[in-house]
Order: sequence, then C-alpha cells, then structure tokens
Amino acid sequence: MENHSKLDEETLLDVTQIFKALSDPTRVQILNLLQEREYSVNEIARTLSFNQTTVSHQLRFLKNLRLVKSRREGTTIYYSQDDHHVLELLKQAIHHVEHR
Repeated sequence: MENHSKLDEETLLDVTQIFKALSDPTRVQILNLLQEREYSVNEIARTLSFNQTTVSHQLRFLKNLRLVKSRREGTTIYYSQDDHHVLELLKQAIHHVEHR
C-alpha cells in the first residue's frame, strides 16, 4: 500500500493555481504556442487570432505564476515558457486527448 502524506497548504495552493492556469482555453493556446519559441504579444495575438488586450491579460496571469517569462528588446517584449514541468503536463494532456 502506498503512503500518501497530506499536502502542505503552500503546495496545495501552488498545484491548484497550475491547474487553474491550464483550465482556460486561451492560456492553453498561448502555452502551447510558446513551446515552439518566444513570441511578442502582437505575434501571439496575430497567430492565435486573439485580441491583443486578451493576450496581455493572460500573459500577465501566466507570468505571475512563473509559467512564462519575458525579455525586452527595444520597445518589444518577448515571452517564452518558463516552466518545462507544466508544459510537460500540457503535452501529456494533449497527447491523451488526441489518442483516445
């Protein structure tokens, strides 16, 4: 029989936040896109046919969770993935759905 210990409050909150991030279709699309390379907000909006304001809002949410990171080049900010573990969860979920 496996020994399951109770999760501490911080771990429980962090895990819940990750799944919250992955529960939104827009955020899933953005994270999936960022697996390829870094993108600017405009590139993400154009590629995924989203409103720039929506993309900015979702990137801020993902950045606060440290799932994406940014770098500035002149006046343009580029975003890239910042947590390969969460992207592995996303890849596994996509793989699971595509192979049912």
